[in-house]
Amino acid sequence: MNNDLSGKVIAVTGGFGNLGMATALTVANCGAQVILIDSAAAPASKLPEALVDALVLGGVDLASEEAAKQAMAEIAAKFGSLSGLVNVAGDFRWATVQEGDLDTWDYMFRVNLKTAVTASKAALPLLAAHEGARIVNIGAGAANKGAPGMGPYAASKSAVARLTEALAEEFKESGLTVNAVLPSIIDTPRNRADIPGADASRWVKPEAIAEVIAFLLSRRADAITGALIPVFGRV
Repeated sequence: MNNDLSGKVIAVTGGFGNLGMATALTVANCGAQVILIDSAAAPASKLPEALVDALVLGGVDLASEEAAKQAMAEIAAKFGSLSGLVNVAGDFRWATVQEGDLDTWDYMFRVNLKTAVTASKAALPLLAAHEGARIVNIGAGAANKGAPGMGPYAASKSAVARLTEALAEEFKESGLTVNAVLPSIIDTPRNRADIPGADASRWVKPEAIAEVIAFLLSRRADAITGALIPVFGRV
């Protein structure tokens, strides 16, 4: 049985990045209408064929409540509803407490946590009007235990896990489910450049994470909410 998303309208934040684009392609191939939202400008190159009908919203600062509301207003104007929101937007910075800049902590919480909170809050009126709506957040396996240089990132992604649990409880009676996927190291060009010599074959590919996200967006996951699902590859 596949993850049938026919007739669903799914918004993917961080949609221009590796995981965001993989997620968008996967859910589009499952039949969903896709919205790509990103803080970067819209890609100059042509989107893959599966996304030719996607609504592309570039230059959206999802840490801004006003910008998030405007993005959701554009979605409402075009589609009238929203079936699911996938909060992929985020970033990584390595910084020790002793030598690192405290601004790194602010930045990590802004891009990893605040974007998810703000996008979710702005989307809730549209999601609440749709039976069986979904929110899927992207956490991180690295949030399970701190390590040198990983403090800001791990703390912000741990906060995403708590957000997921809190939202799931808040909307448990409504039918809106909220879950998070916790990847290990994602096999991206940036990570390969940042960790030279590592065995990238053990890392988890964006497409594999996207398949788990598609499952959580589908009716097959009706009974799952508040879950934090590890997707580690062979790390």
